[in-house]
Amino acid sequence: MRAHRILPLVGILTATGPEALFAAGGSGGVFDVNPGLSLWATVVFLILLWILGRFAWGPILQQVEKREDHIQSSLDEAREHNAEAERLLKEHKAQLADARRQANDLIAEAKVAAQELRTELQEEARADAERIRERTQAEIRREWEQARDTIRREAVELALSAASQLLHERLDGARDRELVERFLDEVADEAEETPA
Repeated sequence: MRAHRILPLVGILTATGPEALFAAGGSGGVFDVNPGLSLWATVVFLILLWILGRFAWGPILQQVEKREDHIQSSLDEAREHNAEAERLLKEHKAQLADARRQANDLIAEAKVAAQELRTELQEEARADAERIRERTQAEIRREWEQARDTIRREAVELALSAASQLLHERLDGARDRELVERFLDEVADEAEETPA
């Protein structure tokens, strides 16, 4: 409100004052000093300075301080957000490192488990192969013994048949059969003792 009352007064003083001084003054050059003009210029300057100090600088300074406070609060908020972002980044990096460590642990465990399974499967395969080998050897031994017994019986029958034809009589008594079997055992023992 005061600014509205004082501004017209300043306008009147500035409008009437210097013109009157110029009209009263003589013909001066550019470098001549006019004391009246200097006085009015100083008065107008001081009044303007007072009006600006009273009505303009206060609100301007308030706006500047308000703006400075707003900028400072924005900077503080940005610092807080930056600190929070850095904290979150560190936390994310830590979680990522932990996830990598867990993945490496899982891979290592999987490798160990795979190696154990491989070893176990190899041992089972060896055991199965050994059982198959033993079973096969037992079957071969059994079939060999059956074949030997069959050959022995046939050989006894052939020997008896050959002997009976030689003697023109039939030998099939238990004593004759025992005699031929003993002969074949002796031949088999000699064959086993003789290196192949």
